[in-house]
Amino acid sequence: MRGMKIKSAVHYVIFIAALFVVAGWSRPGNAASQKLVLTGASTIAPLAGELARRFESLHPGVRVDVQTGGSARGVYDSRKGTADIGMVSRSLKPEEQDLQAHTIAWDGIGIILHASNPVASLSRQQIIDLYSGKIINWNAVGGRDARVTVVNKAEGRSTLELFLTYAKLKNSDIKSHVVIGDNSQGIKTVAGNPNAIGYVSIGAAEYEAGHGVPIKLMPLDGVAATVANVRNGTFPLSRPLNLVTRTLPEGLALEFIEFARSGQVHDLVEAQYFVPVSVLLH
Repeated sequence: MRGMKIKSAVHYVIFIAALFVVAGWSRPGNAASQKLVLTGASTIAPLAGELARRFESLHPGVRVDVQTGGSARGVYDSRKGTADIGMVSRSLKPEEQDLQAHTIAWDGIGIILHASNPVASLSRQQIIDLYSGKIINWNAVGGRDARVTVVNKAEGRSTLELFLTYAKLKNSDIKSHVVIGDNSQGIKTVAGNPNAIGYVSIGAAEYEAGHGVPIKLMPLDGVAATVANVRNGTFPLSRPLNLVTRTLPEGLALEFIEFARSGQVHDLVEAQYFVPVSVLLH
C-alpha cells in the first residue's frame, strides 16, 4: 500500500511538472519560453527586426518573431490577438481608435524614378496625370521618348492609402502596370526598369540609393525628399511608424515598446533612415 502511495505521488508530481512545461511556465526572472509576435507593415519590419535582435540580446531566452503583410494585417492581427503587437506605418483611422498606437519613428513617402531618368522634378499634377494614365510617355514631362511604367502598391498597404490621399485619387483611377507589396519590391522594380515610376518609404529609398541601387527620389511640392526634411517638418508627405496593441500594453509587450521608443535604439532607427520620435521637430 505504501509503495502504491509513493508511486501515485510520483505520478502526480510528473503530471504537474508536465502542465507547467506545456503552459510555458518559468520561474520569476527566467525569460525562457517568452515570445512576442509582431506582424504588419513592411516599412517597419526591417527596423523591428533590428530592434528584436538587440532586445533579445538584453533578454536571454526571449524570442521576438517579426512578420510582414502590410499595415492592414497589423491592425487585424492585433485586434484578433494573433499578434502581440501590430506594425502600422500610418496614423490610426477613426474606426481603429479601439487600438493603442505607440509611435517609434517617423518616415516620409517619396516618388522614385530610375537614376538614369533625365526628369529632375514633377509637379503634383504631373504625378497625378502619370498615375491616372493621362500621361503615358516620358517626353510629355521633359524625359525620353519612352512609355511610362506605373508601379503601384497593393491594397492594404498604408503607403498606397497615403499616396492616394496626397494625389486625391481613388485606387480605381490608377492605371498601373505593376502592383507590388513591400518597399523592397518597389525599389527593385524601379531599379530594374529605366522607365518606371513608383513611390516608397523615403527611409528605404535613401538607404538603397546610398548603397548603389540605381534609383533617385523626386521632390514633392518643391521640397526635396530627404530624411532631413522629414525631421524638420517641411516634407509634405510624412507619417508616423506605429506599434499598435489591442489594449494598454503590459509585461513583455510593454517592455519591448518602451525599448523601441527609447534612446537606446536611436542608432538603429537612424541606420534605417528614419527619424526617432524624440528628435522630430514638428
